[in-house]
Amino acid sequence: MNANRKTLAERDAAVAWHPYTQHGIEAEPMAVESAAGSVLTLEDGTEIIDAISSWWAILHGHGEEAVAHAMAKQAQKLDHVLFAGATHEPAVRLAERLVEVAPEGLTRVFFSDDGSTAIEVALKMVIQSWQRAEEDQRRVFVGLEHAYHGDTFGAMAIGDPDPFFEPFSSFMFDAKLVQPNIESMTAMLDQLGDTAAGVILEPLVQGAGGMLMQTPQFLRDLRALCTERNLPLIADEVMTGFGRTGKLFACDVAGIAPDIMCLAKGLTGGMTPMSVTMAAERFFQCFLSEDRGTAFFHGHTFTAHPIGCAAALASLDLTLDRDVPKVLDGIGARIEAKLRELLPEFADASEVENPRVAGLRRMGGIVAFELIGGEEGYLASQAPRLRQEATARGVLLRPLGNVLYAMPPASTTDAQCDRIAEVLADLVAIASA
Repeated sequence: MNANRKTLAERDAAVAWHPYTQHGIEAEPMAVESAAGSVLTLEDGTEIIDAISSWWAILHGHGEEAVAHAMAKQAQKLDHVLFAGATHEPAVRLAERLVEVAPEGLTRVFFSDDGSTAIEVALKMVIQSWQRAEEDQRRVFVGLEHAYHGDTFGAMAIGDPDPFFEPFSSFMFDAKLVQPNIESMTAMLDQLGDTAAGVILEPLVQGAGGMLMQTPQFLRDLRALCTERNLPLIADEVMTGFGRTGKLFACDVAGIAPDIMCLAKGLTGGMTPMSVTMAAERFFQCFLSEDRGTAFFHGHTFTAHPIGCAAALASLDLTLDRDVPKVLDGIGARIEAKLRELLPEFADASEVENPRVAGLRRMGGIVAFELIGGEEGYLASQAPRLRQEATARGVLLRPLGNVLYAMPPASTTDAQCDRIAEVLADLVAIASA
């Protein structure tokens, strides 16, 4: 390489501002040249296993041919048209397919751009529906401690402010967060009375909060509680949707149907941004009027963009045809089994005098556990170093503070699963050294 030619990372450092990155201390970003299946290829030719599906989005694998082909074909026919006052076949067909496969009762599909905006749409639907019912006092949402639903203001308001959102606390509406058990939820709803607007949660797995997992029974009890009190239940399936928990949707694992469900990430196989907010018919009906002023005023330039819809249709076909939920479940099971083989604490914790790890858990293709004996929480200082150590060993991992986890795409081979587990075990040794 020419000595005067800057590397991609050097050029990046002069102009780019990365998400969730402290540029004052973090190492240079990986310079990724290409990707295929579960492997990222860097500028220097190094290959890295993508063990976190590039922030939980890549579902089938990078460069999935069927999805890429559908996007290219659609781009040549209809690249984009506004969705206000116009419609098109890919959007209508996708909405029809989603209604077919979603939990019962979700009959309306509102398109937007990403997970956070899908949450904003859900919150606005609920707030305005209460206003239509002349119950304006219902404006307090209840969620779970350690929740994360996105970075826009409504999504921040119903998330745990520490450590992400504290600087914005004075700008956000009131919300209550409780522990993930039905007793805490019942007590809070009792306290709020007729000021409660609804309940929102990431069903079964709280992602950014540390891959915290709930039981299906908790979801069933929560569904019954919301039904009893006539409160809408919003399921944030942005991360859990499309097979990550071993079923098509996390709500399917518990056998429940939410009143509103938000989808993104795996919706298009992770190949282009798109999200949807699916709602029960009554939410749509409450906005119907001859008064234009009562319409649902929300929209984005690329709402229901045809190329994204084509990608989502192709991805959904692959998900069903290949039984991706089962594939991901098998991947998660293999990583879990290998970890139990490699880490004595998970084989027989009673025989380990000074355990280094705890809390091994799995839901479908998601495997996680905690490092113990060091700093805890998202800002734990060892996380960036462990991320670098994993990359040096050929695996992309992004610890959530002291929580190590894996969530690879469906293309991940047995050998790659074993390597992911080996590197996770290496990180345990490094953290405890």
